[in-house]
Amino acid sequence: MTIKPLGKRILAQKVEPEERKSAGGIVLPDNVKSEKVVRAKVLAVGTDEKFEVSVGDEIIVGSYSGTEIERGDEKLILVKETDVLAIVEE
Repeated sequence: MTIKPLGKRILAQKVEPEERKSAGGIVLPDNVKSEKVVRAKVLAVGTDEKFEVSVGDEIIVGSYSGTEIERGDEKLILVKETDVLAIVEE
């Protein structure tokens, strides 16, 4: 299945965070983590001509932004360009 975003939309794959541990070494479950943002890797960009992001960039979006899509084991997210908060540069 191929998904091609239209207009100013971006298709990205969620990057799962590593296990988080407390100072005492206890692994914190997902419901304790207070993640307000989601990191994702851009897989495709829409049909609009100008985009700030490109395929392969790692971006940060709000946790409730966009539409989640599951394709097999992959967790994808389809967001508007305006929902992108930042580009991660390493």
